[in-house]
Amino acid sequence: MDTASDQCTTFSVDAYMRDCASRTVLDAIANKWTCLLVDALRAGPVRFGVLRRRLDGITQKSLTQTLRTLERDGMVIRTVYPTIPPRVEYELSELGMSVVSLMKGIKHWAEEHVPEIVAARAAFDRRATEEPVPISTPTPAG
Repeated sequence: MDTASDQCTTFSVDAYMRDCASRTVLDAIANKWTCLLVDALRAGPVRFGVLRRRLDGITQKSLTQTLRTLERDGMVIRTVYPTIPPRVEYELSELGMSVVSLMKGIKHWAEEHVPEIVAARAAFDRRATEEPVPISTPTPAG
């Protein structure tokens, strides 16, 4: 039985294909916490607690899951130092560094366009709450 990654290597890699493994990669990187985490790690190794404070609003569970996913995908290196208590640091691998400019660009675009997005959302919400104009239907003659 072919796995998703087998199908992508057997055929061409195509994210539009339901079973292509590239979709799991898109899932991993098209996430707000991944974007912010990659940016937070770009300067070098960082401890978990520092990341948690830096990414305001992230839960411990979300941070742990995102770091594990990025480690599993080869984008983050987790180093455990044999101290008491153990010290753990996270840093971007070479693969992780290759996505920094993309994530930085997405973060910059989001910050730059906040006013436009907020205005568009407000306009949409106003339209959604307005009373619809009733359409008159002809009454049967009789």
